[in-house]
Amino acid sequence: MRALVFPGQGAQTLGMGRDLAQSYSSALAVFDEVDDALGEKLSDLIWGEDLDALTLTQNAQPALMATSLAVMAALKDEGVEVDVASFVAGHSLGEYTALAAAGTFTLADTARLLRKRGEAMQAAVPVGQGAMAAILGLDFETATAVAQEAAQGDVCQVANQNDPSQNVLSGDKAAVERAIELAKETGAKRALPLPVSAPFHCALMQPAADVMAEALSAVDMKAPRVPVVANVVAEAVEDPAVIRDLLVKQVTGQVRWSASVAWMAANGVTEIWEVGAGKALSGMIRRINRDVATRAVSSPDDVKAAASALNS
Repeated sequence: MRALVFPGQGAQTLGMGRDLAQSYSSALAVFDEVDDALGEKLSDLIWGEDLDALTLTQNAQPALMATSLAVMAALKDEGVEVDVASFVAGHSLGEYTALAAAGTFTLADTARLLRKRGEAMQAAVPVGQGAMAAILGLDFETATAVAQEAAQGDVCQVANQNDPSQNVLSGDKAAVERAIELAKETGAKRALPLPVSAPFHCALMQPAADVMAEALSAVDMKAPRVPVVANVVAEAVEDPAVIRDLLVKQVTGQVRWSASVAWMAANGVTEIWEVGAGKALSGMIRRINRDVATRAVSSPDDVKAAASALNS
């Protein structure tokens, strides 16, 4: 069995998807449709030279989605549909990409939702008040205990459970700084602040969750063609009403990526394709379960190789 997974924020690079758009008219059409949906030339930003502007949350989120769905369009041209997979999943914003790939959202609605999500997450906490930190070398339970001890009345939570020894903390800046020192004392191999503009996936994001609840209630949703493994429950869901509720919870909730991959493997998945920019998820997957084969699909050559592998 196979799963398709889609990257989250941090995977963005200048120029991503340009070779696809030059090789496949269907891929170019994805970028054009996202530009139209947003009323601006996001593609010019993606293929431009201003990395700081691309990295802004409200730009990075729809840009990464567009790049992944351009890959899906190219795969479709080569005869590969989303239902070659038994499950789809995505890391944080990548869950929206997975849902769009599976037909729950239209491409235009996904672009607008991610723009709104990025703006709302950025606006939820004043710059400088929140922080995030990567904790390497501690298991999830220990990282959780560190966060709880460091909170001291502030917010400090495990935001991302990326793999068995990599967790990301999020919350009030002072609490996260305390957690970094405590993690080092507890035996973490590394504990370092992340260069992010807001404390994602923690209780401080509640204002953004409220915005997304309203936005999602106004968007038409269909049952996905392929079950989606949701971040916050780490299992497959198919009911649009449940999916909507989980997407709202995801804003303040934990990205349970390690548990999601483990769930897919336990349910028969032996191969996972990472569709879109970068290879970060493939690295996490190998650390979660070495028995699951990975394939990164981002370039025209990757697309052709993936299609050929299916047909061989």
